[in-house]
Amino acid sequence: MASRSTQILEAAARVIARRGVRGLRVEELAEEAGVSTALIYYHFKDRTGILRRTLEFISDRAERYTTQVPQAEPLSPREELEQTLLLELQDTTEVRENSSAWGELRASAVFEEALREDLARATLVWTQDVAALLGRVRPMAPAAALAAAAERLTALTEGLSMRWLSGMLQIAHARTLMSEAIDAEVERLGR
Repeated sequence: MASRSTQILEAAARVIARRGVRGLRVEELAEEAGVSTALIYYHFKDRTGILRRTLEFISDRAERYTTQVPQAEPLSPREELEQTLLLELQDTTEVRENSSAWGELRASAVFEEALREDLARATLVWTQDVAALLGRVRPMAPAAALAAAAERLTALTEGLSMRWLSGMLQIAHARTLMSEAIDAEVERLGR
């Protein structure tokens, strides 16, 4: 059974995904999590604490579902890169919720300065992880080129995810576009 704070964070991700950051009300969160508002304030202090910890939670959850996929045989670095990015575009409740909540938190950071630093840090970690995967595919590529390619791929992943979630793209097409972008970036790094 999940701890009370994990239970609250799972509920926060659901509420933010459905209603956005501006729609997050502690009373509604308490009801969704099946706990009291006092318990939420005990664990998270204030609304900003809830948002920051939810951002950490969805980042950690995304890392789990993109890296802990059992394989019969080890993947090549190229296959691992593609799998990691394509697992951000899978039609599961967890991924839909995570991607929606991430988008809402990112959009809110425009107006809520307190979120910007945490969001920038989470984005940097993700970009560095993708750059490291690219570096395993193209070990001779310069670090700056790997970082730029990783930024383009992570930004594209976010954009494709939002278009898919909002019904503007079919998931199969989004995944095809992602695979083609990975091919282009890997080829570009090989020049």
